[in-house]
Amino acid sequence: MPAEAAESVFPQLEALLPHVQKPIQYVGGELNSTVKDWDSCDVRWALMYPDAYEVGLPNQGVMILYEVLNEQDGVLAERTYSVWPDLEALMREHHVPQFTVDSHRPVKAFDVFGLSFSTELGYTNMLTALDLSGIPLRARDRTLDDPIVMAGGHAAFNPEPIADFIDCAVIGDGEQAVLEVTRIIRAWKEEGRPGGREELLFRLARTGGVYVPGFYDVEYLPDGRIARVVPNRSGVPWRVSKHTVMDLDEWPYPKQPLVPLAETVHERMSVEIFRGCTRGCRFCQAGMITRPVRERSITGIGEMVDKGLKATGFEEVGLLSLSSADHSEIGDVAKGLADRYEEDKIGLSLPSTRVDAFNIDLANELTRNGRRSGLTFAPEGGSERIRKVINKMVSEEDLIRTVATAYGNGWRQVKLYFMCGLPTETDDDVLQIADMATRVIAKGREVSGSNDIRCTVSIGGFVPKPHTPFQWAPQLSAEQTDERLAKLRDRIRGDKKYGRSIGFRYHDGKPGIVEGLLSRGDRRIGAVIRAVYEDGGRFDGWREHFSYDRWMACADKALAEFGVDVDWYTTRERTYEEVLPWDHLDSGLDKDWLWEDWQDALDETEVEDCRWTPCFDCGVCPQMDTAIQIGPTGKKLLPLTVKNAAPAPSGHAH
Repeated sequence: MPAEAAESVFPQLEALLPHVQKPIQYVGGELNSTVKDWDSCDVRWALMYPDAYEVGLPNQGVMILYEVLNEQDGVLAERTYSVWPDLEALMREHHVPQFTVDSHRPVKAFDVFGLSFSTELGYTNMLTALDLSGIPLRARDRTLDDPIVMAGGHAAFNPEPIADFIDCAVIGDGEQAVLEVTRIIRAWKEEGRPGGREELLFRLARTGGVYVPGFYDVEYLPDGRIARVVPNRSGVPWRVSKHTVMDLDEWPYPKQPLVPLAETVHERMSVEIFRGCTRGCRFCQAGMITRPVRERSITGIGEMVDKGLKATGFEEVGLLSLSSADHSEIGDVAKGLADRYEEDKIGLSLPSTRVDAFNIDLANELTRNGRRSGLTFAPEGGSERIRKVINKMVSEEDLIRTVATAYGNGWRQVKLYFMCGLPTETDDDVLQIADMATRVIAKGREVSGSNDIRCTVSIGGFVPKPHTPFQWAPQLSAEQTDERLAKLRDRIRGDKKYGRSIGFRYHDGKPGIVEGLLSRGDRRIGAVIRAVYEDGGRFDGWREHFSYDRWMACADKALAEFGVDVDWYTTRERTYEEVLPWDHLDSGLDKDWLWEDWQDALDETEVEDCRWTPCFDCGVCPQMDTAIQIGPTGKKLLPLTVKNAAPAPSGHAH
């Protein structure tokens, strides 16, 4: 890690900007961004969301860590995002390295290069950034002059496919973890960097909360499965635990949300109202790995919204969580915020609403000051049977009743989200999606007295994820997915009476196979990722840049020597005995509990939400020494100041 001051590369960069699309995304200087004096800081972080600026800037995770780190004395954090291929080519030609947008310093000059992966499809962008930075792609080739490359985010719960390229990974909540890492790096630097990189990584690994892949060896069985994962030096834990932040009110970040210069995917201020979810949807990795539920108090939410709006000037507030309507005081939160900001016309939004948690009062509060856009619901499965398999306890009657209320109260547009390729699914389960959509339209026409209503059916492919009950499940092949969706499309289009009112959006099955390969892959997949990158793979999450053929060709070649193939990783069902690549990373969930839940799925048995019922022993609370934290607090969100109140009589204060 270089000790000398890092010069800004902006003079060289500026000359290239007239020749690229959307140059504004590279200039920095956003409202609420932070530039600290380089020389007065001794620990320096470059934080990356490995996607384009417009997707990366609004990311809450990076924004929170950026602020948490910059609040510390002697610590600075700057941000970097993936550059589009047009700028990448010019940077290579003119020898301009990967830079931060805050002060345009080279990423290689920082102590830590931290990448947050919400999705596995950002792995090739990581390699591009490493290469542009002049940091060796393989961790074992790096020297004292290279930053520590650290992965975080949901995909880091199985970092094995990128084990060759990262020095370490942190799983779970990052707020406290980055401060602990900072403390360890500072001490090591103050002592004169004894033992080099190896010693620093060992100090991090010893905490039990930082995973250093280089300190573990993977042994394989003759049939390609993993025999075991073993630490290769003493003092390194057998299992690495996730971090859990308790009491969100103590971590009210971001306090000063970044306001983008260029257009981004979410132009609003977001407040995370709770973390974790115990609904127990078996496909949902986010719900499983973020347990237990930790609510932010109604007053904590109110203060964050107030500060954030003052700091940004946004006109919409998103109330974020995995299932926002499940907050124990969501009605009071929505009404309190709508009351407080009625005159300012501040709109409120919940990113997604559960069918059974939706009520018209809540919907009316959310749209009181804003516009009535469409409502989105996610039944996930088309048939009652498949919804039992995935533990999404929504009956068709619930859904029809909910949309009837919405259409009857003036909404004209409802969006329904489903998945295709769920375990045990048949063609019939998917075709029932069409029946559900026609019932929705029929009901909507009946209650609204109008034919001018719409229902959009949006379908994603199911990808089995680590640390979920479906981590053992086979994935549907791309061909089968496409066939099933074609049948559904024909069924909807062939409906003369209702088909015109039903929009149909879906992704083909190919990106899901690549995502499946990366999400349940092991270290052997690193060779595939590198081959794809070297063949020009970039921005794999973007349809126009994604190439299925490139991934398959590279996988065939790279995996041949190991005697496994793409199907082995994706469409193969796992057994109870198999050692899974992420078994040594502890999300708190008991593996036997997950297996029992997988058997319950196959038996079509539903499980309640443990927030409201006795514990099911998933393992998280005792293992992580955590507990469910929920209200209600019984407090109301009063307006901070009552506007236009009558003046106080003279001589008396308010």
